[in-house]
Amino acid sequence: MRLRRMGAAFPTRLSFLRSLLRALAAENVRVERPVWHIDTAGFGHAVYSLRFGGHDYSLIAVSNDLPDAMRTDRVIATRWDTAYVLYDGIPDADEVARIVRDAPLQEAARFTPRDIVLSRANKSVRLFNHVVEALRSGQQPDPARVQQTGYLMRTTAVYGNGKFGIADRGHIADRPGLGGPFMAEMLTVWLIRGFTHDLVEHIGGRKLDPAIKRHLGIGNATGLGMAPFLVNHPLLLDAWMQARETAIARIRAIRQLQTADIEKIYALTARAAQHLAEWQVADEVAATRLSVLRQEWQHFAATLTPEMLLSNRPVDQIILDSVRYSIDTQELIVAMLLEPFGPLVDPLTHCMATPFLPQLDPSMSCESLRAAISADWDWACAIDFEAPEACAQFWYVSEEKLEPRLGQRHHENGADQETPLDIARQVKALAQDLTGASGEVAGFLALFPQHRAAARRVQSLINHPYAEIRDNLIAADCLPVDILRCKLAFFGAAKFDPKSDRWTRITLAQGAPCFDELDNADDWWLPVAGL
Repeated sequence: MRLRRMGAAFPTRLSFLRSLLRALAAENVRVERPVWHIDTAGFGHAVYSLRFGGHDYSLIAVSNDLPDAMRTDRVIATRWDTAYVLYDGIPDADEVARIVRDAPLQEAARFTPRDIVLSRANKSVRLFNHVVEALRSGQQPDPARVQQTGYLMRTTAVYGNGKFGIADRGHIADRPGLGGPFMAEMLTVWLIRGFTHDLVEHIGGRKLDPAIKRHLGIGNATGLGMAPFLVNHPLLLDAWMQARETAIARIRAIRQLQTADIEKIYALTARAAQHLAEWQVADEVAATRLSVLRQEWQHFAATLTPEMLLSNRPVDQIILDSVRYSIDTQELIVAMLLEPFGPLVDPLTHCMATPFLPQLDPSMSCESLRAAISADWDWACAIDFEAPEACAQFWYVSEEKLEPRLGQRHHENGADQETPLDIARQVKALAQDLTGASGEVAGFLALFPQHRAAARRVQSLINHPYAEIRDNLIAADCLPVDILRCKLAFFGAAKFDPKSDRWTRITLAQGAPCFDELDNADDWWLPVAGL
């Protein structure tokens, strides 16, 4: 639960997109397109509908004529190439008209509880235009250019959970198929990706080669707005990590590998090497890490001899031996080793939502609270927050966009508006004032009410060992992109392309089955060209 390791995460079988597509395939879901009002230039609207888990859902997609000068991934944007709503049910003509009118306005509009997810996306203009021109000329797009970018459009927001009046999570939380974390958002992303395929084929006048189409995922640009989520939902984070660690424990306990398992490991090792070769980043730090990962992967692959894989408990031995490599390589090894063992791993996806909520126990003794801090928070209490570098940054919410931001405490104004993501500092302050206190926590908090949130957090996480990011989130060396990568890997993201330590581009659903390919729903981990 350290930022550096979280920032080395890779997608796995437990990732939400993988879980969603397995569920869609299990139900033999079919996506229909009852509405296609798109002109020859690619502007208009379309509706996609499907039945999943006993409920009907529809994606309403709106494509607009956006001047190049107005196209930006930044949160200050007010217009986008496309806008989307995932709708609860099959919309009638009036509802379609409402969404076509309001979806392009995004947060400037208001929506209804029938609208489950709100999203928008911009074209990757150079690749989009290249694909259109190739199809119009009777050719397929250049596979090298497809591989280099990997998507026709990238989303700049996928809003759920009640924002702007759309449905609260409670509206769908008990529904089969959408009850897991972010399932509605992942369904929206997969449907958007299919719309981008249909749109480019419509404008280009012919079909894409299936292998090329499959390699065109959906891009995403994600910044600080997502970073506080894992801090603000510690019990959910614990559920995700508990599933991951349980999956790792299960595969480490395998005594002997079967021939099919060994063949799969060899195939995945080669695929990962190709994926690493195709993964390009401009950021200097990320490029250096990727270079090390490529070199170490070659060395690791050479250790996978038949003798070793046929030995007793080989998966456990591989993971024990992985400590010789960088954290990035360690995490890739673990992600790969989960792949061949779906029957052991996949059922754990049902444990990744959580019924638990943080609770304050005022009857706990101060002695017990001190013991909990001593057991689980020694890392926080060891930080010297008087040192300038230990409190160099502060989190706040921008007035204009109501989005999380990060300021420099010693150089910028605004620290008086700080949001409480300084968890380690809060717990250390609690521990200091708790010294020598007796009686119940209720009495202590009557004297020190400023520690209520920290006390509740310590108490709530006692039985949840993976709930806390065990790093100082206001330190000078805190890199928010590490938090982003951890969450995005759970979504199923790959090809992380950081543009700074505060935002990154990614690719989702690359290599995933298209609408008519759900019979092959689960062999697209770390996709490569031609897979």
